Amino acid sequence: MDIRFSGSRSETAPLTWGQRAIWDTIRKTAPDDHYFNFGRVLAVPRRARPLTVAGAAEVLRALVERHESLRTRLGEAPRGRTVRASGAEPYGKVVRTSGAEPYGKVVQASGTAPYGGGARVGDGAEPWQVLATGGSIPVTVAEGDPERLRDTLAETAFDYGNEWPLRIGLVVDRDEVTHIVLVFCHLAADGLGAEVAVTELRLLLLRGSVPGPPPPSPLELARWQGSEQGLKVAAVAAEHWESEYRRIPPTMFDRRAGVPADPPIWRAHLVSRAMDLAVRRIAALSGTSTSTVLLAAATTLAGRVTGHDVSAMLPIVGNRFRGGTVNAVTTLSQEGLFVLDLREGGFTELLRAAKPAALRAYRSAYHDPDDRDRLTERAGRERGVRIHPYCCFNDMRFTDRVDASPDEPSVRRALDETTLTWPLSQERLNCRFCLHVTGEPGGLGVSLTADTAYLPRPAMERYLLDLESLLVEAAFREVLEPVG
Repeated sequence: MDIRFSGSRSETAPLTWGQRAIWDTIRKTAPDDHYFNFGRVLAVPRRARPLTVAGAAEVLRALVERHESLRTRLGEAPRGRTVRASGAEPYGKVVRTSGAEPYGKVVQASGTAPYGGGARVGDGAEPWQVLATGGSIPVTVAEGDPERLRDTLAETAFDYGNEWPLRIGLVVDRDEVTHIVLVFCHLAADGLGAEVAVTELRLLLLRGSVPGPPPPSPLELARWQGSEQGLKVAAVAAEHWESEYRRIPPTMFDRRAGVPADPPIWRAHLVSRAMDLAVRRIAALSGTSTSTVLLAAATTLAGRVTGHDVSAMLPIVGNRFRGGTVNAVTTLSQEGLFVLDLREGGFTELLRAAKPAALRAYRSAYHDPDDRDRLTERAGRERGVRIHPYCCFNDMRFTDRVDASPDEPSVRRALDETTLTWPLSQERLNCRFCLHVTGEPGGLGVSLTADTAYLPRPAMERYLLDLESLLVEAAFREVLEPVG
């Protein structure tokens, strides 16, 4: 079955900063770019039952019509068309398309599988975002495990020019829909944007509507980013990148460790209740967030492993600090640049330095990727070597809990519960070291995805266990003080 939708406008515009950042990452990771697909499962609320397939389709149609990002694909820029900023319009002006090809030329992709079959990404000019007025999204109706359906829908790369950036599944028990499954293309939403979509879907099921006007769309964000105000924000971020590029190592993992594994990219996933308790205690005693504690510890240990006195990490930042964007279903997340000088002392001193360093990194994340590319090239010419940390950190949790009460015996007993698994391997990734933090039923989840040419599997395992040890020791051996 299909869900037919109808919007109010058809337009094209350049990609937003967030879209350009993830598009560059997708392009460099292909043909393994399905890595960036992600899904959500919503159990139909009891008060919305019984829900028929037709009723679910109607609610999903309303969601897609409310958020333009969910009906936006990629296409070529119209010839001679550009986005212009103007003082009269706070977001500049986006060109309306007209003529025989209303959206410009759609980016073509190959593949015959139901969802593009890993359609490949070209190396040509940067595409534009193409908003369609109407269309239809296929829906998979199935029985059984909703999480298995989510994984099935996410296992192939999107066909970015021809496929809508949302895949939908309905899990049914007889004639009743029990779960709704959404799989997002990362060009349409980031993790926080997906949470907004799921929250609004729940409201539509329970109340039939979502209060308030739709949040800013990718078209409107592109206009603002090209305006005078947007360019000022970009300039401030560029200053940070430029100054830090002069002192960080050219890359964090700069020495090959030998013959890589086959395939070369692996993920180790550690779940630790002990680390969860320790991080909460450190955050409570130091007056900072658990995310800052983890970022400081991860960056410290990365520097120790690589032998660099100055350690750099690229935290993924949500960029929802500005009015109207908090509830936007789009991809706003970008990398910031976080730098610690490990010569400042022990972990207490490094944590004290980490709080202002993290704030600077968060501000630097809302940047124009063209500025970053230009500064990267300039710094590389000045230093005679390419500059890129290839070392990133992504805290994917949505809540932050601090608690000073765990005692040392309890935390050390919890070390016996720690597990480590190897859930993923693939051929390509655009980074050498990627740390992801998640909340898990058994504690804190920390996944390390790395290029084994630079960090072999035994070293990946050792890094995660050493991170756990560092934080448990810091929770009870460091003299922690409020930060700031």
